[in-house]
Amino acid sequence: MSFPKYPEYKDSGVEWLGEVPAHWQVKRMRFVATLNPSKSEVRHWPDTAEVSFIPMEAVGEDGSLDLTQTRPLGEVVGGYTYLSEGDVTFAKITPCFENGKGAIMQGLCEGVGFGTTELTVARPDTSQVTGGYLYRVISSRPFRELGESHMYGAGGQKRVPDDFLRNFELAWPPVPEQASIAAFLDHETSRIDALVEQQQCLIELLKEKRQAVISHAVTKGLDPDVPMKDSGVEWLGEVPAHWNVVALRRVLKRIEQGWSPECFNFPADEGAWGVLKAGAVNNGIYREDENKALPEGVEPRSNIEVMAGDLLMCRASGSPDLIGSAAYVGATRPMIMLSDKIFRLVVREGTCPEFVSLALGSIPLRRQIELSINGAEGLANNLSQSSIKNLKIALPPMLEQRQIMSATTGILDGLKKQLDLAADTVELLQERRSALISAAVTGKIDVRGWKAEQHFEQPEVLMAAEERATYV
Repeated sequence: MSFPKYPEYKDSGVEWLGEVPAHWQVKRMRFVATLNPSKSEVRHWPDTAEVSFIPMEAVGEDGSLDLTQTRPLGEVVGGYTYLSEGDVTFAKITPCFENGKGAIMQGLCEGVGFGTTELTVARPDTSQVTGGYLYRVISSRPFRELGESHMYGAGGQKRVPDDFLRNFELAWPPVPEQASIAAFLDHETSRIDALVEQQQCLIELLKEKRQAVISHAVTKGLDPDVPMKDSGVEWLGEVPAHWNVVALRRVLKRIEQGWSPECFNFPADEGAWGVLKAGAVNNGIYREDENKALPEGVEPRSNIEVMAGDLLMCRASGSPDLIGSAAYVGATRPMIMLSDKIFRLVVREGTCPEFVSLALGSIPLRRQIELSINGAEGLANNLSQSSIKNLKIALPPMLEQRQIMSATTGILDGLKKQLDLAADTVELLQERRSALISAAVTGKIDVRGWKAEQHFEQPEVLMAAEERATYV
């Protein structure tokens, strides 16, 4: 997308910002917005007055806002953050801040709300800034990156201090121009969001197709005319008559579990030890880069090093969709260990580990796994070794297992390429969206003459996404 620059620029005096349009005024945030306004504005209201209640989960990463909850004023006025219609808010705690949680408060019950204390509130001075423009500023990449660099605290309790917001410097265009920029961004980001949604729909369809291919292969085989029999297992249905339906314990020699020492939050470099994360076997694919670096001085355990030919399964995760995910390790870099969230399933001779991995990703096995998962809602659920051993699998002869793998590998590889392309497209679209917002609110592009029906030169990522939308 090609946009003109402003005709004249000046030095902003702000190191990270550089030059800005000559007619824009550099000001700190505290001169254009009131921060965390006082609850005294509603202290005189009756305690029984219903107001909107906004927990963190009600604030989206895309500016959306869930206003389905209300509470009496008397229950929330003492311990929650005060919000009013038109205020702009953002989550100040990690990782919600980095993920972009924030919104304009619109549609509040009686024009008033109270939310989690992890929200920071900025009330726009309408003579200086519009709410729509202020929201675009706080959702921009420069604001988020600078805010992240000012965070204090440790681990999951890091927060953006209020002083950062008060002292945040930016060049502000005149209010009418702000409205034009906000309208432009609303239109263009909506287009990009629609393309992202289409790609995400495509991803879901491809995942469904992949699972359907796998499920048919591991329960029906390759011969459409083969005699069938009732498996005796609800989720398996009919299987080829010459196949055996057995508990997975009949297939396994043993199950080995890894180890999870305190590790860094980044992957290990080549030549250094790393410990696999739960997501390393997501969607039937082994990802060696999904690991955490082992600190120096911590002795690695070579007996749980991941090797080519291993069959791995995720046993525990905060995400139920990951639990029971399995992957065959065709190849791997050295010095990667199993974590205690990942099992190594060692199969007996006469069974193809690639086939077992494929079967574990099928719909019938996923249904059994879902029924076997235990653990409290919202906590890290767990799949026990005994539950794994009790899973029922339809097992063809060894030669047929290999034939099934040979026949399905090409199809699955093709689907994986399409999935990867769609995921890359989503990432590029989101990057484009972020770059567009940042360019507009820092004055790198001039959109004063923009009209909604106007067509600009489109970048390749947008054109590619529009073409791929035909798959949906």
